[in-house]
Amino acid sequence: MNLKINLTKLRRSLDDRFTAIDNRVQDNLRRVLKAYQNHRVGVRHFASVSGYGHDDLGRDTFDQVFAEVMGAQAALVRVQMVSGTHAIACALYGVLRPGDEMLAVAGSPYDTLEEVIGVRGSGQGSLAELGVKYRVLPLTDDGTIDWNGLATAVKPHTRLVLIQRSCGYAWRNSLSLDDIGKIVELVKGQNPQTVCFVDNCYGEFVETREPIAVGADLMAGSLIKNPGGTLVTAGGYVAGRADLVEQAACRLTAPGIGGAGGATFEQNRLLYQGFYLAPQMVGEALKGTYLLSQAFHELGYSVNPLPHEPRRDIIQAIALGHPEKLIAFCRAIQRHSPIDAYLDPVPAQMPGYETPLVMAGGTFIDGSTSEFSADGPLREPYVVFCQGGTHWTQVAIALEAAIEAIENL
Repeated sequence: MNLKINLTKLRRSLDDRFTAIDNRVQDNLRRVLKAYQNHRVGVRHFASVSGYGHDDLGRDTFDQVFAEVMGAQAALVRVQMVSGTHAIACALYGVLRPGDEMLAVAGSPYDTLEEVIGVRGSGQGSLAELGVKYRVLPLTDDGTIDWNGLATAVKPHTRLVLIQRSCGYAWRNSLSLDDIGKIVELVKGQNPQTVCFVDNCYGEFVETREPIAVGADLMAGSLIKNPGGTLVTAGGYVAGRADLVEQAACRLTAPGIGGAGGATFEQNRLLYQGFYLAPQMVGEALKGTYLLSQAFHELGYSVNPLPHEPRRDIIQAIALGHPEKLIAFCRAIQRHSPIDAYLDPVPAQMPGYETPLVMAGGTFIDGSTSEFSADGPLREPYVVFCQGGTHWTQVAIALEAAIEAIENL
């Protein structure tokens, strides 16, 4: 099997999809440029302040730029958020009060939220320990939203509905914006006061709209994923209704301080530059998902999404079916990364996860999944989740090595 020749043919077969992605990148970049122009972004916005972070012009303007691009009333973009999970936790703790109920409508959420919610671990101040009730609307047998169940699932005390856009570590389709809009419509029809909150990780700039445009009240994500454009070194965001964003800000800092604090530590230029590059970086990552999906589909592996299906986030899942193949795949990706290529990933326990993971992440920013990476939990059916990529050609190079590594087992 001549892998190089096959990969060349594979790339040519994807011309139409690559062109469609390029058109979407252009549309999203227009939105970003328009917001920069509207807010008269200039060199003065690259400066930052120290200490409390009061009156940081660059940071405050970036919040406004970010909100405009996301279609939100307000945004809180802070390097003090250490991860997407932290940003989501700020939103949940900000909105929910004792006696409220949170309903997860896309099945169980991502592993790292389990201890935040309180379904795993104890003594850490989880939502459950603070008196917040929690319920899950399971997915159907084919991994889709239970639309019939959702039509009657919202109760008077259901304060917040959690909508996880990405598949996480589940074998299901990620949600489209049309899906999210339908969820919001069904929820609001039962209780207009219920907050529709979207975990937007991995979804920014994949489509030409964001969840706020289809009725979501609030959303959150990570800056070392899509919106950081591979340049932002840390942080997260919360965006949506202004009152809800401020509630989240008061959990990040303190009541009375809210969004008025948070020094940016000379990161303002990277925030602006990374956000400007983000549509292009997301486009490259999406091209990589098509390459991975088509190649492994042709080799007979189950892939999600399938090669012909539209992309709803930057994640490509491949069911490898064997732990040794999962490890070999990740090692091949690591060996073809720019950083730490000499290391061999080994399964290990990670903070926030119940199952040992194997992770390939030879990235310039530690943990960045807007750069090309691959990981998966050591549990059946041994699925590897690939995401990111600063340019699709790196994905192609690593893909060739990964195929060879697992086919030789």
